[in-house]
Amino acid sequence: MSTNNPAILQALLATIFTWGMTALGASLVFITRSVNRRLLDIMLEFAAGVMIFVVVEELIPEPQRGGHTDVATLGALGGFALMMILDVALG
Repeated sequence: MSTNNPAILQALLATIFTWGMTALGASLVFITRSVNRRLLDIMLEFAAGVMIFVVVEELIPEPQRGGHTDVATLGALGGFALMMILDVALG
């Protein structure tokens, strides 16, 4: 495959890297018999936070117009944190 487009090569390398990280993470399941519950909780919390950030930062572009990207992201994450606090406190 020969191409002069660097964007295609960059996408291919990103795809291979993502596949490699997924395969590495999945291989840990076969190597270890058990995972520390606290470590598992931390990893799941981190993954949830990353997903929320990606959704707010990349998939919801409307509130970020006009150069207020960081303010809109912090507002959405702050609102989500407040919602979770109220859910735990009142529920």
